[in-house]
Amino acid sequence: MHNENDNHRILLVEDDADLASMVSDFLTLYGFDVAVEGRGDDAVARIRDESPDAVILDINLPGLDGLSVCRSVRPDYHGAILILTARGGEVDEVISLEVGADDYMAKPVRPRALLARLQVHLRRSSGPTSSSPVGPIESGSLRIEPARRSVELEGTPLQLTTAEFDLLLLLAENAGQSLSRNEIYQRIHGMNYDGLDRSIDLRISRLRKKLGDDPANPQRIKSVRGVGYMLSVES
Repeated sequence: MHNENDNHRILLVEDDADLASMVSDFLTLYGFDVAVEGRGDDAVARIRDESPDAVILDINLPGLDGLSVCRSVRPDYHGAILILTARGGEVDEVISLEVGADDYMAKPVRPRALLARLQVHLRRSSGPTSSSPVGPIESGSLRIEPARRSVELEGTPLQLTTAEFDLLLLLAENAGQSLSRNEIYQRIHGMNYDGLDRSIDLRISRLRKKLGDDPANPQRIKSVRGVGYMLSVES
């Protein structure tokens, strides 16, 4: 029977041997090809040489910490990077997205939640879905090309992570309409919002910065009190 995870290569960068074994065994059971690396400095070379489909990256690693690994490989590596943070490590969550991670999860790792996140990112990175519009979406000086997964602002290309692009595309497809955090979360992560995960809010903050939107008075991506977010319609 065909498994959607078959042939997907995952590099798990984790120096806790017991945790690495548990996660590796679980993902292998679901059809992933999992390699394990215990050092951050060696992980940089492996990510560049092996170009895995996704990287699961712990923060606390010997040789080089996970955030530095992510920052180092992000300009040239286009697969999904999911960082494992300490529970309640809000600073880690913010910095994870600042250095270009697509997602983060708090430890202790819940294997089924990790599996669900991985599957969403891998489906997303495989290309635009059939529901994605073929032509570009334009909103004032902002131009989004779903087929090429590219964004330009006033003619200048923007460097967005996979997750940032998908969030912006979702807002653009619904420009002028407010989307709740739960609606966004379901589309981005494929599951209901638990009320605790701040990844959507953090990505909105990152997108505003990249779009030159004043965080104190945003004009492009507006917060809708008690609801969520909306991309303004520009002529």
